[in-house]
Amino acid sequence: MNLVSLEHAAALITQADLLVVAAGAGMGVDSGLPDFRGNQGFWKAYPALARARMEFASVASPGTFHQNPALAWGFYGHRLNLYRATVPHAGFGLLKKWGERREQGYAVFTSNVDGHFQAAGFDQQRIHECHGSIHHLQCLEPCGSHIWSADDYTPQVDNDACRLLNQPPTCPHCGALARPNILMFGDWGWNEQRSAAQEARLQGLLRKANRPLVVELGAGVAIPSVRHFGQAVISHHNGRMIRINPREPQVASPRDVGLAAGAYEALSAIDALL
Repeated sequence: MNLVSLEHAAALITQADLLVVAAGAGMGVDSGLPDFRGNQGFWKAYPALARARMEFASVASPGTFHQNPALAWGFYGHRLNLYRATVPHAGFGLLKKWGERREQGYAVFTSNVDGHFQAAGFDQQRIHECHGSIHHLQCLEPCGSHIWSADDYTPQVDNDACRLLNQPPTCPHCGALARPNILMFGDWGWNEQRSAAQEARLQGLLRKANRPLVVELGAGVAIPSVRHFGQAVISHHNGRMIRINPREPQVASPRDVGLAAGAYEALSAIDALL
């Protein structure tokens, strides 16, 4: 990061009327969450799945809940416990502070299912979780359109074996196995009602903005949901972009800024100039 780029980023924030936070998996790395970048990163976090040579796309699928619910809930139960126990890093607070100073406030678009924007105090009415949330459950079947909180369920997991030790949650309506309300691989049963309502609210915020600024953090190109969203804000809402990514920081326009750094490092450096 050079001073000119940081000053450009600070100027873009000052000029914006809506701060749009667009966060991918890299946003959670500074909080201590694992980076599932490729099989090696995934297997480092889950040695039992490495021994079985099970890839992320195989485990994170509805088929695994049908075929091996103890393994599926071992994986997602471990993640639920991890996300509950992890404190969001201080960069979340910087983004919230900047957004609250903008005329139209802030909005959040994230592919992360960890609930850390809510945990960091962001208004849940301004958050769109495009892949759902691990803190909400739905019926595996599904028997209907019900989505409910996972707060009453505490998984007991053998982390070494990646297996659930207690009973998995069940649907309160039909008694079938419950699953996280998360968009998985090969997933035709995901209940997207909650996410769709979030998206509608986010689009409403964008329509009110004249100078939206996307601050994109830790969003890669392998699953480009977050990058596609940011590009849409630029194309359809006259937006600008600050892209923070240690490996792929390039931006398409000289009016935008790319910073090759981790989320907290870049955010704290910009904050020092604001």
